[in-house]
Amino acid sequence: MKRPALTGAALSRRSALAWALPLLASAAALPQPARAMAAQRRDSRPLLGTRVDMVAEGGSAAFLAEAMDSAFGEMARLSAMMSRYEPESALSRINQAAGRSAVAVPSELMAVLQTGLALHRRTEGWFDMTVGALKSWRFEAGQHGAVPNEGILAHERSLVDAAGLRLDPAAGRAHLLRPGMALDLGGVAKLPILAAGMRRLQDWGVANALINGGGDVLYRGRNQGRPWRVGLRDPRRPQQLIGVLDLQGQGVLAASGDYERYFIADGQRQHHILSPRSGRPSQGACGVSLWARDVDLVNGLGAAFMLGGHGYSRDYLGRTPELQALLVYPDQTVWATSDMQRALRPWV
Repeated sequence: MKRPALTGAALSRRSALAWALPLLASAAALPQPARAMAAQRRDSRPLLGTRVDMVAEGGSAAFLAEAMDSAFGEMARLSAMMSRYEPESALSRINQAAGRSAVAVPSELMAVLQTGLALHRRTEGWFDMTVGALKSWRFEAGQHGAVPNEGILAHERSLVDAAGLRLDPAAGRAHLLRPGMALDLGGVAKLPILAAGMRRLQDWGVANALINGGGDVLYRGRNQGRPWRVGLRDPRRPQQLIGVLDLQGQGVLAASGDYERYFIADGQRQHHILSPRSGRPSQGACGVSLWARDVDLVNGLGAAFMLGGHGYSRDYLGRTPELQALLVYPDQTVWATSDMQRALRPWV
């Protein structure tokens, strides 16, 4: 079926499927100005439940290796702090103390928790960190996926309540009020962690860099004098690209979708973007790509747009002209904001 043309009007844990795909080899192969190229280094490491790719340019190879080690180290430190899969993490301590006591948390985690509560208010409740209580869903690799029993799901759904998270920033303490409540920061922590890695590179004096964390891309400067090129995969046909963006300066391209962690049951795709209202996976867009200058403008909104539906997404974007978006639906229709449509080029 031929894909409809992009239009601003309404239309009639697998890293290989990451929607935003930096086309680094293609960018480097483009004709370059007749000048000596600065040193460039690339590295990839498992982190944040995915693979994190980093490219940095400037200075010597030894300097770049040290700067990138520092950036990866900072991201690993924050990841260990905010992972719900690490029993000794600061986040796990909050979950383990649910219904009993407040827990001291590091300042970096407190900032992410405050961001999550602000997102809950700004997205009319569609973003909710307390969906961690929906524990009967299993999407991790090696686990057998099955749709939870309705009675179990109803109980878990009753524990999803952002009002049940109390923060005391002055004292540096967080408290989940009811036993069984749990936080999942998967939708709000990754971008700040990647941004911390980019800041570390900046502190080292690296002016040109790109970090790709499972399809979420942060970039600064240029790629050997040319824009960074990032392709957007088709979430249902990952071997194909919807188009390519040329990126330079400073910005973030964040991707969300139902293609990363999922299983098929009863002929339907069951995936990890869970509604705080129904306790079930979203049924709208299967892929959302958000593009802006700053992480704060996009953080958490991909899941909110998938859950809130097309009308909600368009209304939000209409009020936020500095945020650009592309949404893909299961029937292969595509909707994009006007600036995204103008910037997206065919892949050739």
